Amino acid sequence: MRKNSVKKQRGSRLAVGVTGLWAIAVLAGCATTQQVKVTDQPQAHCPFLGSDVCAKLTPSNTPGRFSAAAVGRGDSVMGLRYVNPNARWTEYKKVIIAPVSFWGGDDTKVSKADQLALTNYFTKALNDALSQKFQVVDQPGPGVMEVQVAIDDIGKATPVLRTVSMVIPQARALATLKYAATGTYAFVGSAQAEGKVVDSVTGQVLAAGVDKRVGGGSVVTAAQWQLGDAENAMTAWSNQLSSRLSSWTSGTAPS
Repeated sequence: MRKNSVKKQRGSRLAVGVTGLWAIAVLAGCATTQQVKVTDQPQAHCPFLGSDVCAKLTPSNTPGRFSAAAVGRGDSVMGLRYVNPNARWTEYKKVIIAPVSFWGGDDTKVSKADQLALTNYFTKALNDALSQKFQVVDQPGPGVMEVQVAIDDIGKATPVLRTVSMVIPQARALATLKYAATGTYAFVGSAQAEGKVVDSVTGQVLAAGVDKRVGGGSVVTAAQWQLGDAENAMTAWSNQLSSRLSSWTSGTAPS
């Protein structure tokens, strides 16, 4: 009897685990972009921030700790982040947005034309999102934050195979199985970025972070072009940053 009871408990736990994986896969399938783990190698994720800031970064809401509900909402913070405990957030009401730069390294496979297109897209996305919450200015001064962001890496989606894996029912089932096993869908693109928010006068780092995102499983991205997943990631980061800074500067949320 006792052995049967143990077997039942193990079976129950296994069923719950499998159900949880499928729930996350289904919810992630509604998202256009999803967060994944940032590489553990500092030299790979901090070329822009530098060693001093990089050393202060700590893992936050990493993919391994996502709940199904969080995946469905796209509710997450940067994979690695630092928030200055002495930052007086409520003093800041304006923001400078520095042009986004590309730090992919000499061996990057991203062409100069794509680098320019992506940095321009990201800069505009940041301006569109932050201008809804703050006055965007071009001169430093008291009460002015400066947002500095860099793109580290870009992975291109595979358009035709991406469409097949999302639209054809049998292929979609296989794609969902892959997601349940690996946490990512097949043939999607990706983007990794790092950035910091500093006091525009003193240069004091108020917050910094590094994050990586890949294409989600939403059917609306089935016909995604090669850099579409990267653009979706940049839009998500811009909206996330705007919302986070707004909550901090208004004093409505903890850091």
